[in-house]
Amino acid sequence: MKGLELCERFYETYGAPMLHAQFAPFEEIIAVGLCGSGSECFGFDDEVSRDHDFEPGFCLFLPGEDVIDRRTAFLLERAYAKLPKTFLGFERASLSPVGGNRHGVLRMDDFFRAKVGAADGRLTAEQWLRVPEFYLAEATNGKVFRDDCGAFTAVREHLAHMPEDIRLKKLAGALLLMAQSGQYNYARCLAHGEPGAAQLALNEFVGAALHTVFLLNRAYLPFYKWQFRALRALPHMNSLEPGLLALLIGKAKAPAEEVDAICAAVISALQSQELTTQTCGDLERHAYSVNDRIGDPQIRNLHILAGV
Repeated sequence: MKGLELCERFYETYGAPMLHAQFAPFEEIIAVGLCGSGSECFGFDDEVSRDHDFEPGFCLFLPGEDVIDRRTAFLLERAYAKLPKTFLGFERASLSPVGGNRHGVLRMDDFFRAKVGAADGRLTAEQWLRVPEFYLAEATNGKVFRDDCGAFTAVREHLAHMPEDIRLKKLAGALLLMAQSGQYNYARCLAHGEPGAAQLALNEFVGAALHTVFLLNRAYLPFYKWQFRALRALPHMNSLEPGLLALLIGKAKAPAEEVDAICAAVISALQSQELTTQTCGDLERHAYSVNDRIGDPQIRNLHILAGV
């Protein structure tokens, strides 16, 4: 059983009745779900994941203290802690008195502020460019089990959609990094007799290519542990995984040819999305073509690598 299903069943079996019986006046303003850090929030958990931070539990996302005061929040914490310690053969972790728990009672504002720096999810262009995308992924992953008033869901839905100018800026930067590392520096490092530097160039290329593929899919690149796992679940360009993996672990039979094939696939995707006017195989030229499509002149005129 996946962690997300386990947690939802735990909530339906024990959490929902507890809220209705003890906190009925607040049911409609408390959002309940599971999202944030942890492989189970992405649906990527497996047997190995169960060695830490895996338990039947859920998050209670509360509005501000002007709506639910500290005493009520404390009573909610006590009620949550008293829920059964085992469920379907899995044990719950002990709550830490100094915080740091992934489940239990959380202030909605604190959750979003910790992930993206803004309690309401309204980010400036600079924040959109600077907030690591794995944090945006954590703010929007998982599942909301209940949110009658819709406040928590509204912030998540806003954050789930990166502004197009920001996507293009990030995409232009990632394309330029692909060009520099894979199409240019890899061969030069080999020519200099520096195989270690050449492998580092390929590693940089793979990282930039992964970022590019996620941007082309309008998806957030998760924390590095889950990037290949998430790549396999993307609707487009997931077929690039074997080539990227071979380059990364040094098992590509013809690395330069693999780089060329990946670049060709990326260029094809850029053209199909009408993001470039170039027709050549030089990713650097495509990077600047993408940058030229940015509507906001302030974002367009930032350094091309400002988003990466």
